[in-house]
Amino acid sequence: MTNPAPGFFNNPTREIRLDPSPRRVRVRFGAEWIADSTGMVLMYETGHLPVYYFPVKDVRFDLLHPTDHSSHCQYKGDASYWTIEAGGKTSENAVWAYQTPFDEMTALSLQDYCAFYWDRVDHWYEEDEEIFVHPRDPLKRIDTVASSREVSVIMGGETIAKSTGAYFLFETGLPTRYYLPPEDVRLDLLTPTATSTQCPYKGIAKYWSADIGGRTFEDIVWSYPDPVPECPKIKDLMCFYNENVDAILVDGEETEKPTNKWSK
Repeated sequence: MTNPAPGFFNNPTREIRLDPSPRRVRVRFGAEWIADSTGMVLMYETGHLPVYYFPVKDVRFDLLHPTDHSSHCQYKGDASYWTIEAGGKTSENAVWAYQTPFDEMTALSLQDYCAFYWDRVDHWYEEDEEIFVHPRDPLKRIDTVASSREVSVIMGGETIAKSTGAYFLFETGLPTRYYLPPEDVRLDLLTPTATSTQCPYKGIAKYWSADIGGRTFEDIVWSYPDPVPECPKIKDLMCFYNENVDAILVDGEETEKPTNKWSK
């Protein structure tokens, strides 16, 4: 190799790969289709969410303007950036590409692709359906299973929910979530908030805070009123952060309380 990536010398177990995707993916900004491709690749990189890379030929570079901005990755090389101008709108440094990457990435043809910052464009589509937050990982699985086991949620020393009609949601790499019918939840202790989040696998969630014993648990409960078609079973059910309640019991046994980015 004449231009090897130094990062792999320090971290030889680091994995970066480009997997072809059979999906048509489109990006919209300023009422223009900025990219439209059936030749996508999905970049998998250790410690990162998957990223869509578009063939350069499938991107409207007539609407992009190169900038002086650059960044360096010890695994990929130096990235160049472009600003989008379309429909009277501007998005600074929204597109990047590794035009002369390190040898390991040249072998993957990374120089033939470019990528977009997800939140610097207006809309993303897979085929004709809008997608949110980040690409859906085809290697990730979600199973939603009905259970008659009794699930109890304890907060502030009180049982705030108890149900034998919960759905257990198993998602690769994440804690088990327990989705409960609203009639089995102490709704009198909950106050809706303005918080809203998006999940590429489930949809748009709304939130409630709980007021118990003079203490407020902010945004502790969520629900998907209109989940994506692939996840219909959780519609209107309510779920508590395992990380931030006193305990969740399943058939009287306390479940493990995870420690992660949602812990408070």
